[in-house]
Amino acid sequence: MPLMDITNPDIIKFLVESYDKTTRLRMKWNNIHGDKLKEAATLHRKEKGYYELDVLKETMIGGMVTIARDHQVAASNRKLKAIIDTTHTNCIEDLKKGYSIPEVGLGDPKDDPRLARPDKDLTRDPIMRPIDPKQRQIIYKDIPTYGRAVYLKSRYKMAPEEKFYFSECSGWDYGWRLGDSYFQRNAPTHGRVWRYTRGVISRTGPHPDPIHYRDGDIPELNKCTY
Repeated sequence: MPLMDITNPDIIKFLVESYDKTTRLRMKWNNIHGDKLKEAATLHRKEKGYYELDVLKETMIGGMVTIARDHQVAASNRKLKAIIDTTHTNCIEDLKKGYSIPEVGLGDPKDDPRLARPDKDLTRDPIMRPIDPKQRQIIYKDIPTYGRAVYLKSRYKMAPEEKFYFSECSGWDYGWRLGDSYFQRNAPTHGRVWRYTRGVISRTGPHPDPIHYRDGDIPELNKCTY
């Protein structure tokens, strides 16, 4: 349905008459039901002067009986002993059993004394591996042969698994502890096998043979597409 042209004088006259008709109907309804509206809006009972806080107070007082009853029941239940149907109950000493860094084979307390902790010690495991004392001495020697820049460069050349116990960054997921993988433990001794292995473990997968390794095309009528 197309929109009305509000610039047309006939449509303007029609809209004005419609608005006047609606106004008269509303006035008529108010004149008929005005007394009923006033009666419904008038408070006939005696005003008690309650506030919102008074209503909340009465609600809380009504619930105090339930709170006292539940407290008596809970007091009797607290005196009961827990039913233990197992031969051993796990406690703090069992939280780190089998999950510590030395037990999973990622570190040795002889190399890192921080790992030699009692089972009740719930502090966080160390993040970085201990630094080699020889490498640490680079910072305290004279520059330019040694110093902070040389120390950071030597640390940069190390693999992340040689400096940290776990993969702390998402960028380390690829290649993390690759020396423990099947490909490193079973490295091929022949070049042709190594090319296939390198293609399998690469990010892009195996690649096709170069063009000079392909068979020659059979001469035929081909449409030039160059």
